[in-house]
Amino acid sequence: MSTAGADRRLETQIEADPTLPTIVITREFDASPHRVFRAYTDPDLVVQWLGPRRLTMRIDAYDARSGGTYRYVHREDDGTEYGFRGVFHEVRPDERIVQTFAYDGHPDSVSLEKTVFEDLGGRTRVTATSVLESVEARDAIIKSGMQDGVRQGYERLDELLADPEIGKTDDTTDSDGELRTDGKGLKP
Repeated sequence: MSTAGADRRLETQIEADPTLPTIVITREFDASPHRVFRAYTDPDLVVQWLGPRRLTMRIDAYDARSGGTYRYVHREDDGTEYGFRGVFHEVRPDERIVQTFAYDGHPDSVSLEKTVFEDLGGRTRVTATSVLESVEARDAIIKSGMQDGVRQGYERLDELLADPEIGKTDDTTDSDGELRTDGKGLKP
């Protein structure tokens, strides 16, 4: 029996069209959209998987709702820090997140990111599309080693999602469908 197809779907695909200032990242996870979405929006979970293994993460703010903001810092063992910030423009539970993304080291460069969670019947395909200011800005991000960080982060997310308790919450939706940031699902 060949496992090539199964292995391929768990690989992180990173594509950069040579003519467009975009990066498209695609990855499948063996978990429902609800569980994967929660891992993207619950700061207690985000801190466990986002970024390369060699870095630790501190979240200063993470208000994952439409109009909310975020700021987090990745830290090297030697104390070097890399800060990131942005605004959540649209947070649609279990479906999509649209946000801005900026690195403190280049404060004048902001990208727009859309992450879509596609239900594959018990699995989820995540497609994240980043639009940057220029092809040169896109190429600089790719040359920074972002691919390794994204791949390691998604491997860590796989490990986190292996816990069957992730995504089990008492979720209820208010009229806006906004997420709470206290790890308890949706606002009552």
